[in-house]
This record gives sequence, C-alpha cells and structure tokens, in this order.
Amino acid sequence: MSTHAIEKVLTANDTGETGGHQAGICVPKASNILSFFPVLNAKLKNPREVLDIIDDSGRVWAFVFIYYNNRFFGGTRNEYRLTGMTAFFRDFNLKAGDKIMLRRDSARLVRITFKRASASHVGRVLKLSTTWKLIDAEF
Repeated sequence: MSTHAIEKVLTANDTGETGGHQAGICVPKASNILSFFPVLNAKLKNPREVLDIIDDSGRVWAFVFIYYNNRFFGGTRNEYRLTGMTAFFRDFNLKAGDKIMLRRDSARLVRITFKRASASHVGRVLKLSTTWKLIDAEF
C-alpha cells in the first residue's frame, strides 16, 4: 500500500560528522513538509512535541519536533528542527549521503527507515539534494 511520507538525504552536519553543535535536522518551513509534523503553538517560546518513531526492527525512538522561535522573544533563531536523532544515526552508522524516510502511521506514531548511499558512487563526485521532499513509500 502506498503511503504519504517524507524523506531527506542526510548531510555531514545532520549526522554529526562535522563535529558541529547544531541540534537536529533542520526542517524547512515549506507547508508540504511541515504538514507532516504536528502543529506547534508559535505563541509559546520554542514549542515542541515528542514523536514516537519506530524503526524497522520495532524499536521505538523518541525524537523531538521543535520550533526554535526565540527570534520573536528577543533571540535570533527562527527554525524548525527534528532533534534527538544522534543515537539512531550512531546505532545504524548513518553517514552523509544516506537517506531517511518517515511515514506517519497515526497522529503519534511515525515509522522511520533508511537507505544507504549507493556504494557505486564511491570515488565519484556526487551532488545530493539535502532538502526534504514528499514521497510515496512502501516500507
């Protein structure tokens, strides 16, 4: 059965390979991507919601969807992020170029799967899109 889902090609910053301190994966403000996530109350400072994410092995992960909106409260940030993913990336040894796919099963449950970057591209220059996009997925 084909299901509405989103996917993202991971960057070195997403997976922590750069050693940066930025928290989580940036989620674009595009309505077709944001509509996948729960609606957050922008009147609150840095509103967030914990999402139960289940992987292919049945393990449940607690990721956090957060709107860093402190720009409207005297700060500088105005961005959405999906955080709490570091252990997931480490457990599955995900690297830049690998792709994650999220599929919503219910209001509180999202499934995650991943696809490794093609080994056939080793040694070649490959430019990957790092944006989120809607997909039709079966997983």
